[in-house]
Amino acid sequence: MELIVRTFDELTTRELYEILRSRSEIFIVEQKILCQEMDCVDYDSLHCFFYEGGRVTAYLRAYRVGEDVKIGRVLTLRHGQGLGGELLTKSMDAIERHFGRRKLIVDAQKHAIGFYERYGFSVTSGEFLEEGIVHVAMERAI
Repeated sequence: MELIVRTFDELTTRELYEILRSRSEIFIVEQKILCQEMDCVDYDSLHCFFYEGGRVTAYLRAYRVGEDVKIGRVLTLRHGQGLGGELLTKSMDAIERHFGRRKLIVDAQKHAIGFYERYGFSVTSGEFLEEGIVHVAMERAI
């Protein structure tokens, strides 16, 4: 599957709509997170996604936080099929090409710790609540 990588200004209107649709489906409908989904971070983010059959089926965004790059809004519409791992692996390569070699950080939902550990991330904090869901900070060193 081909990874699509775009800055905000490179996204087509349809791609942006489908990204927001998928984020809403997962975070608001499935996980019942009540937050301002469009948070203006998108403007400065690199958007990495798989597009199949007119839908964004897997997505993440990456953006600078100081010297590091933070990954967020990670989702797949089809769970348990390896799509998340393929997204993360291909996106990390794209992120390095775009931002240069930097430490990657993520606020991971507690249930996803093992997923991120498989890709070289380590827990760097205790548990904390973010939008009512238990998270931990994780990082992947350079």
